[in-house]
Amino acid sequence: MANGKRVLVIDDEDMIRDVIKVILTDAGYQVIGAVNGEEGLRKLESQDFDLVITDILMPEKEGVETIIEIKKSRPKMRIIAISGGGRASNLYPLKIADKIGADRTLPKPFEPEDLLKLVHEVIAAPPDTAPFRERASQ
Repeated sequence: MANGKRVLVIDDEDMIRDVIKVILTDAGYQVIGAVNGEEGLRKLESQDFDLVITDILMPEKEGVETIIEIKKSRPKMRIIAISGGGRASNLYPLKIADKIGADRTLPKPFEPEDLLKLVHEVIAAPPDTAPFRERASQ
């Protein structure tokens, strides 16, 4: 079903990156990981991806700044933002991500089937849905 679609997963937590990689690889996606926004942006410059999944709260370059830079250089790149909310333990970081261009958001912790459903929806959306996030927001 995934037809070898390529997904870049940006998260500073090794365990989260590894879990997402296993879930998506088992579903037929090709998954590349990055430990922060800086590394993710470098990989985007040198490789093609169909989707970026990025955490919001990270060291080096956090997710909001990463999303802004991705949308400047690749306005049609599909993005799913994930976050546990940080110390405030609320969803404010995801609300910001939605406003700056994330196609969908997903709070941590999440169920594997919820992640897969979002990934399938975002990748399967017609390329000229503008913007997809307004049409399909949760």
